[in-house]
Amino acid sequence: MATMTATQTQPQAKREGNIADSFVSLSGGNRPPLPERFLDLKKSLVAGHEDRVIESWNRLLTRLKEENAVLAKDRSNVIPSLEFSNLDEDLTRLRSEIKKRGVAVIRGVIPEKEARSYKNQIEEYVRQNPSTKGKLSFPQDDPQVYELYWSKPQIQARAHPNFLKVQSKLMNLWHSSNPESPISLSQTLTYADRLRIRQPGDAKFALGPHVDGGSVERWEKHGYGLGGVYDKVFEGSWEAYDPWDASGRVSAVIDNYNGLGACSMFRMFQGWVSMSNSRAFEGTLLVNPLIQLSTAYFLLRPFFHPLKQSKDVSKEEYLAADNWAFSGSNMTSELQGATPGHGQELNAELHPHLELDISMVHMPEVKAGDFVAWHCDTIHAVDSVHQGQSDSSVLYIPICPVTEQNAHYLVRQRKAFLDGTPGPDFPGGEGESQHISRPTESYLKSYASPDGLRAFGFQKLVASDSDSPGAKGITKKVNEILGF
Repeated sequence: MATMTATQTQPQAKREGNIADSFVSLSGGNRPPLPERFLDLKKSLVAGHEDRVIESWNRLLTRLKEENAVLAKDRSNVIPSLEFSNLDEDLTRLRSEIKKRGVAVIRGVIPEKEARSYKNQIEEYVRQNPSTKGKLSFPQDDPQVYELYWSKPQIQARAHPNFLKVQSKLMNLWHSSNPESPISLSQTLTYADRLRIRQPGDAKFALGPHVDGGSVERWEKHGYGLGGVYDKVFEGSWEAYDPWDASGRVSAVIDNYNGLGACSMFRMFQGWVSMSNSRAFEGTLLVNPLIQLSTAYFLLRPFFHPLKQSKDVSKEEYLAADNWAFSGSNMTSELQGATPGHGQELNAELHPHLELDISMVHMPEVKAGDFVAWHCDTIHAVDSVHQGQSDSSVLYIPICPVTEQNAHYLVRQRKAFLDGTPGPDFPGGEGESQHISRPTESYLKSYASPDGLRAFGFQKLVASDSDSPGAKGITKKVNEILGF
């Protein structure tokens, strides 16, 4: 515990690496058994309300079966699609569906011609700096994901006024059940992430179903437990769990192990801006659009085991509720798919009731300039093989609120921008510090609006009159942290 706390207060510099280091399945490593302390943790989470947990598990399996059947039939049609030109009306009309699905496509956020030009600029940036190919890419011999954070297109997209508007509007899908919670949902902070230029035929960037933002931390009492984020699930009332309540997440710790690529900033949404057109099976994103149900399932899965194995019975018999028993005295330390320092991974063997073969649905067709956003707990993946005829290219840009934890990260990220090194969460090294044509502070200030400069940490935040007491207080504190 002392070591973990120190990691939070005095972040350690990270070694060089790439996106593969974030996931056991990409790095080719083994998933060793978890220490016995995780068994003690599991027992303590459900102690005294085991019967309610069992009843809730059975209710959950029934709902999952029903909703999975809908996904199998409707596929990508369940994904809410909004037009930037009609954003307010579309958000009002589709609000409940977005909150159920946890994902949305906003079309035409950045003009298509401008978004397409981003990819050309990035390819020229890589050409001018050949060191990018190799240690700053994955895989090294045929790059699909680059360890680039500070190219001009990335700066332009993060600071684009249309994109800042979309971020602000989407953040308001969240709420704080406690008005004193030190979080502001009226302003966003920038999180510098990578980019992908995936070529036709690629099968190496085959990142299967996973959830970012830690793994074992979701069960740990000194992780997400610090904010009680999932308490309702572990108490046996998953229906009362609200994925859109930000209050508990303010104090949650989502990276206890300083993993490469493990996120220590609270990202309400993950997302990307497309730089190309792509359709299903063309190297694009897949999601499980059942945010409440899927989260409750993978959190409760470690407490149950099958009585009969899948090889011995039909699929229907295997998945039936009466084939799954609460582990009780037979419980182990296992948290299926969770490994310290890595992202949470899911698969058909470990999480059979999710029926990932039918519940993981592709994004609908997207064009350059469209923005895809998904809730930070959403299970997502990429096509195992890019079967299209042209590249599938995106800039990863999440949506982050104003919190104290995020402000401390922004201070470190601001310095990384000035130095040209990777963002603090990501594999370390010299990064782009020696790159030709890397944008500087003067470029940012010449391009970005006041809202953009505030998001990057280069201008003082301004509280809104309608902000809650907690939001007003944290805005003042964050300005002090940022040096204003």
